Amino acid sequence: MSRPFQKVIIVGAGPSGLLLALLLSKSGIPVEILEASHELDKQPRAAIYGSPAIPDLARAGVIDEIRRRGMSPTSMCWRRFQDHSLITGMDASVLQDLDGQDLRMACMVLDQLDQLMLDEFLSKYDGKVRWNHRVVGTGQDETRAWVDVETPEGKTKVYGDYVVGCDGAGSAVRKSLFGDEYPGFTWDRQIVATNVYYDFGKFGFKDSNFILHPDHFFMAAKLTTDGLYRVTYGEAPGLTWEQMRERQPWKFELMLPGHPKPDEYKLVNMSPYKMHQRCAPKFRVGRILLAADAAHLCNPWGGMGITGGFVDVGGLYDCLVGIWDGKADESILDVYSEKRIEKWKTVIDPVSQDNFRRVSDSDPDTLLERDPVMQACKAAENDPEMQKQMYLSFFTMKYDFTQHYKTA
Repeated sequence: MSRPFQKVIIVGAGPSGLLLALLLSKSGIPVEILEASHELDKQPRAAIYGSPAIPDLARAGVIDEIRRRGMSPTSMCWRRFQDHSLITGMDASVLQDLDGQDLRMACMVLDQLDQLMLDEFLSKYDGKVRWNHRVVGTGQDETRAWVDVETPEGKTKVYGDYVVGCDGAGSAVRKSLFGDEYPGFTWDRQIVATNVYYDFGKFGFKDSNFILHPDHFFMAAKLTTDGLYRVTYGEAPGLTWEQMRERQPWKFELMLPGHPKPDEYKLVNMSPYKMHQRCAPKFRVGRILLAADAAHLCNPWGGMGITGGFVDVGGLYDCLVGIWDGKADESILDVYSEKRIEKWKTVIDPVSQDNFRRVSDSDPDTLLERDPVMQACKAAENDPEMQKQMYLSFFTMKYDFTQHYKTA
């Protein structure tokens, strides 16, 4: 059977690029990954992948190994700052068996997930990754697309039928299409993400805990079964990275339960973040496509960014494999752009903004009286069916592109 195209170039060996490479390779579509760095990113980043992304991780053949090596967190709650007492929360164990599918969230430190997917791509599919290949431009004509690349050996071009930018917030692929245009805004709040060993369990903390405070808000989420937690907290704007490092012991003693001194926990790493809410004007320009952080950004509270990025990838895979199998023509890629932008605007952006405003509310003592999401959680505390329906509402971020197949 002759195929309508021969190769997809994926720019970026991050989580979205690797997931797309696995999905395409599983369907026999030739893939080549270009990565600017010489290795995978090791910085502390997302680690909890929401239920809407689980079907795509399952299709890629990695969800069982993620759950085996990592965790399947189920409990989430909001807490008061003063005494860390529980306000309300939810329990996702109701998602463990939905028509035979386990749709609980999955947790695995992202650099480990990247390594797992890279190993699968290289060993199972004899995948090709070109390290130290920094994309500086893109181009296309009626028959092919290409990227201009700087390598240690000099400048070159790499050709394919499609180029997919999965190269993150500073995407060179997106900039080649739209320059510095990335509509949206940057929050003025500074965020610091840390990985730390500390016994939150003895204070009754759940898997994911959001502590409400206008200045000292933080999240403590369990990442591993041996007690590693992600603690992400707010900092004062305008601080240097050195000042943030100096203030970290004071912040932990002030915020965390038990008010620990530095010798009572083990800080593994920390990294500063600026938070953004942005979306590219289009996710498709001819043969060049965007997905995940290269296409849209949101703040990290609630994991809408990484989850939405994986859902992008699953949708783009359905579009490309539909073309590959002759079930769709290239117009389905316009549908991809239109529908994923629509889902960012109607689900990912507003929900993530609400998540951050909730945790940093100026009057947390009265928030339960004012916040309909927290009120719904309170009402569902002893109602598993209601909790299940609340979790399933997050699946509105997905879109079924196979309905646009010719045979649908």
